[in-house]
Amino acid sequence: MAPRHPDRPHPVAAEAVPAATGPAGDGLAAYLRAQATEFLRALRGRREHGNGADGAADAGRALRRSARRISAALHTFRALLDPAWADSMRPELAWLSGTLALEHAQEARLDRLLLALHRLSGSTPAPVRAVVHAGAPSPVPERGSLTVGAAKAGALLERRLTLARTRAHSAALEALGSARFHAVADRVALLASDVPLAPGASTADLGPLAAAAEDRLAGAVSVLPLVTAGDPYNAQALIHGLSPDPAHPQDGPWHQVRLLLRLHRYAREIPHTAPADPRLHPAAEALTRHRDAAEAAAEAAQAARTPRIAPATAYALGVLHADQRHEVEAARFTFQQTWQS
Repeated sequence: MAPRHPDRPHPVAAEAVPAATGPAGDGLAAYLRAQATEFLRALRGRREHGNGADGAADAGRALRRSARRISAALHTFRALLDPAWADSMRPELAWLSGTLALEHAQEARLDRLLLALHRLSGSTPAPVRAVVHAGAPSPVPERGSLTVGAAKAGALLERRLTLARTRAHSAALEALGSARFHAVADRVALLASDVPLAPGASTADLGPLAAAAEDRLAGAVSVLPLVTAGDPYNAQALIHGLSPDPAHPQDGPWHQVRLLLRLHRYAREIPHTAPADPRLHPAAEALTRHRDAAEAAAEAAQAARTPRIAPATAYALGVLHADQRHEVEAARFTFQQTWQS
């Protein structure tokens, strides 16, 4: 089975709310214990596989997945938990999941940009070759069929992102060996058997808190230009394309909606929250593509600012930047069509 993207919905789909049994607050406790158990299982699997490419990568994804879900539950249902404990756990889980996600993000960004260069050059990627990144082989398209400018742009991107991935790999290994990580793991191990609920939380209704998360999402979506995004060729995602800052200010609200949608999806995985919503999975996929394309465009823009590169290389990177911004626009269109359906 192909590995899943770290931010894509878990096989236990957020829309598929499990059958409710027992008091609502007890359902929250059971969910947290289950996620803590998944975290510990993934940690054990990573230790067994060491730095092996496949097993360690799968275990790393499982660690991030469970850490995100625990953190999201602590955020959404904080009122039902010991507040001091929840507030101290959340930043540690965010640090862990963010650190572990960087390596995969750099690798995925490089693959995305190299494949886009082939597509824009009108060429079919040659059979992939294995490139070793920090000890793990990664298939990357050959650049033989590209134009000179595109090939040099690909080589520049590969140098930049391979270095970034190597650094991210080293940072992840350092984090996993740190006292900070072991403290987090110890606290998660305690969570697997003892959830610090607030007094009276075991019989509390989760519905209002889950509804509040949905309301926050709805409020964030309401400020998006969905009317404009409903036109697939509006070019709004290209505004500020020549700004000295490669990050587009207009992307921020869309990224915020992605994060709020994730909180909403995770809240729906807990019993006694809300009925199914078929929009959530495709909407999350669209916003993940939006994030990936925006970050890839920013990388192309940064690479184009490399001193003394050839004009043909800079031109290829400029075309690549515009292509990824059009992908941003396409993702916004997809989200609008999904959300308004």
